[in-house]
Amino acid sequence: MSDTILAVDLGGTRFRAGVADVGDPAAVGPVGEWAAPQTLPAFMELLQLQLAEHGATRLGLGIPGLAEGSVCRWVPNLGYLDGLDLAARLPGVSIGLGNDAQLALLAEAKAGAAAGLGDAILLAIGTGIGSAVLAGGRIVAGSRGGACSFGWAVADVDDPGEDRSGWLERMASGRALDAAARRVGLDSGSALVTEARNGDDAALAALLPSMQALGAALAGAVALLDPEAIILAGGVAASVDVLKPLILPALRRQLPPHLRDIDIRPGHFGPKAGLVGAALAGAYGPNWRNGHG
Repeated sequence: MSDTILAVDLGGTRFRAGVADVGDPAAVGPVGEWAAPQTLPAFMELLQLQLAEHGATRLGLGIPGLAEGSVCRWVPNLGYLDGLDLAARLPGVSIGLGNDAQLALLAEAKAGAAAGLGDAILLAIGTGIGSAVLAGGRIVAGSRGGACSFGWAVADVDDPGEDRSGWLERMASGRALDAAARRVGLDSGSALVTEARNGDDAALAALLPSMQALGAALAGAVALLDPEAIILAGGVAASVDVLKPLILPALRRQLPPHLRDIDIRPGHFGPKAGLVGAALAGAYGPNWRNGHG
């Protein structure tokens, strides 16, 4: 089998690919970025093209949803993937498939902000809210791969709920931040964070409800898990300086004194975490969780 790994970080809107060697998967090199395919044939065509172009017989793939073995169980923003068994579609290819946030945590635990920690929570704020938990040195999966889905946390007893996105995602995901930005005349959540960093009072006020929701929901997770750190991963890692002071008051208000000193830190790999984690999963293969443990 080839030692070349194709690593793919698939988000709700983007398909990012990189190539790594099985001997040093953390040194993955990006090879391209495309809009996320919108149909199964288009997805398989792009995936097979990249495997062939780079001579890869190992695939590490992070998806924004539930993964079980080599099967994509539920991917809310890319529903055509539901039920797709990659091992059946790609015979001869070793498959390391996982939830994108869990793979980002794999990267951070191996060589990043969670290295040396036994217990940590990772949040990646993008189209939705990705999340993962390190407990006792292992990434928690749950019975069907869906453990620690904090985007579905709720701190509003009157919320009616939705089938495709949770309360916290609707309150604090990238989509929510984009909407908050538009309400103050800005074009994106990233622009909102930039203006808040520059001390703009309107931008800070627009950010505050989302960050209060995030803090309140995280308090329950911290009380349940007692982690050493909360890691903000992905593109939001560069915004910890702005977001942390807005999150912490709501977080601490809902916690007992012995848990209030929880550390919030940026992920080491930033927006590359998912790609590094996918490469590591590709190196370990179908049992990547055991490889990590």
